[in-house]
Amino acid sequence: MSKSKSKDRAVIGLMAMVAVFFVVLILFSAYTVTIFKGNNDLASSSKKSKDKIALIEVEGVIMDAKKTIQLLHRAEADESVKGIILRVNSPGGAVAPTQEIYQEILRIRGAGSYAEVTKNPKPIYASFSSIAASGGYYIGAATEKICSSPGTLTGSIGVIMQFVDLSELYKFAMVNPQTIKAGRYKDIGQPNRSMTKEERALMTEMTLDVHKQFKDDVAAQRSERITVEIDEVAQGQVFSGAQAKKLGLVDDLVGLWPCARQLHAKLELEGDLNLSEMKIKKKANFFSILEDLEDVKGAVKNFVKANSSTTLMYK
Repeated sequence: MSKSKSKDRAVIGLMAMVAVFFVVLILFSAYTVTIFKGNNDLASSSKKSKDKIALIEVEGVIMDAKKTIQLLHRAEADESVKGIILRVNSPGGAVAPTQEIYQEILRIRGAGSYAEVTKNPKPIYASFSSIAASGGYYIGAATEKICSSPGTLTGSIGVIMQFVDLSELYKFAMVNPQTIKAGRYKDIGQPNRSMTKEERALMTEMTLDVHKQFKDDVAAQRSERITVEIDEVAQGQVFSGAQAKKLGLVDDLVGLWPCARQLHAKLELEGDLNLSEMKIKKKANFFSILEDLEDVKGAVKNFVKANSSTTLMYK
């Protein structure tokens, strides 16, 4: 019995040591990654300018404006930041957060109706990556200048809302969903029935109104640069960066670094380009790892929501 108990204790002790080692390894890895991420300066020259150009990335489907606006506010408040590059790699997203980002870009630039809101405006350029379509293009249109690669997918100025009619499938499965509502149009788009002509007209009218908002906002910032009538490029069609340049939807066919150097030159900053990536800093601990897992979970949820819900989308 004593030998058996000793073996059990040894096994338990060994498992405990492995568990402790695993936790320590995770914490050490997180700390190491944080240390390496701590250096956000993307320029390597020893003669780089003390004044920075902030790089803010907008990546993936836009379902929430919070993170992007937080980064914009950080860049705005940082006195060493003299200009901002918005790096867009997004197919678009929900209407409301896209419009929120658009408005904050204008405010920080001190442009349009926001000119009197900001005491110390900062120029903002957009650099389009692989794709900057629909809502991705929308926020780019708010910037002072748009840089794009020739092969970037951009444009897609349009609005979409999708519903699924499963009424025939319900009949086949002999399922009879029941709806209780208060309000004549409250169950528009429910999957257990088709929309009526009146309901479809109502939703189409609303979608056209949001589409007009999109076109008006783009035209407000780029009417002098677009070479055709706005309606000709705002039917949801996608353009390459080269096509968009000819149409006046983008300004220059260059990548991120040439775009940043152009802004550096415009600001007449001394020294070499100092491009500094703005990020939300997190503490290197076990809980930050859990937060990262939540971020991944949230990204998956946003992807599913963007592709299966009735949310009004710039996409």
